[in-house]
Amino acid sequence: QVDLVETGGGLVQTGGSLRLSCAASGFSFGTLTVKWYRHATGRDREFVAEISGVDGITKYADSVKGRFTISKDNAKNTAYLQMNNLEPEDTAVYYCSVPPYVVWDQGTQVTVSS
Repeated sequence: QVDLVETGGGLVQTGGSLRLSCAASGFSFGTLTVKWYRHATGRDREFVAEISGVDGITKYADSVKGRFTISKDNAKNTAYLQMNNLEPEDTAVYYCSVPPYVVWDQGTQVTVSS
């Protein structure tokens, strides 16, 4: 059974940091691209970051460039999103997806207080 479990969210103050994890089961990352998205209340789900499984190239939304870093550990079948200098606008539920395996489940809530 395929599953993606996001953890690491929480409540932090502006300027704080969090590291999110995305643990995959039922398949291996291999050469698949891992993506992070977020969904804030009242807004559409938006792309945050991705890392290519082929060459490790990363891409980021303009709003998080320079503050967030995506990485993955194929041996652990886990991806990470290091989030620094967090802003209230980063408040959202964060999800990972690994196309073609996309599981929009609970995600992990990130709340940044001002």
